[in-house]
Amino acid sequence: MVRSIGRDDVKKKIDSGSVTVVEALPASYYEEAHLPGALNLPHDAVDALAPGLLPDKQAEIIVYCSNTPCPNSGIASQRLTELGYANVYEYGEGKQDWIDAGLPTESGPARAS
Repeated sequence: MVRSIGRDDVKKKIDSGSVTVVEALPASYYEEAHLPGALNLPHDAVDALAPGLLPDKQAEIIVYCSNTPCPNSGIASQRLTELGYANVYEYGEGKQDWIDAGLPTESGPARAS
């Protein structure tokens, strides 16, 4: 089951280093700006990329995309759950909410898995 998570809790988990954050947008959007430490896992590549990027199916994972109308985070987080990931959260408000709050982002290409 995918649970929702809000910005304050996302920030706390990122700051504590206790979570894996995943952006479910294509690489071009990820490279422009992404949440600190986020991995790039486009929603249409979950089956192919998740085993390499997310080897621990018990780890806490937060999935986000651009904003509430964007369906990518819902699609990706649901698929991760179907693949057996046990602790998946969806940050539905996404990158727009994070940036609007003045929180930092990173830019550049995805790290190799």
